[in-house]
Amino acid sequence: MYQITIKPSAKKDLKKLPISIATKIADKIDLLSVEPRPVGCKKLKSSHDNLWRVRVNDYRILYRIDDNIQIIDIHYIGNRKDIYDLL
Repeated sequence: MYQITIKPSAKKDLKKLPISIATKIADKIDLLSVEPRPVGCKKLKSSHDNLWRVRVNDYRILYRIDDNIQIIDIHYIGNRKDIYDLL
């Protein structure tokens, strides 16, 4: 089982979202601890940080996986139209 860490900026972004969406995203993050590469996840090609993304409706969770120490580090949470501008 992987340990989940969330960057402070990602926590801030999550708090800004409507409760219904934030709940779905939190549930998806919990599932990442069991399966860090779920069906539908995708490794970002242009990323130098080895980032992966998973979708939740129109929102994306961008995260990094460290298999050696079994940590998932959540970097960004946001709407799909804006999230990739942060990279």
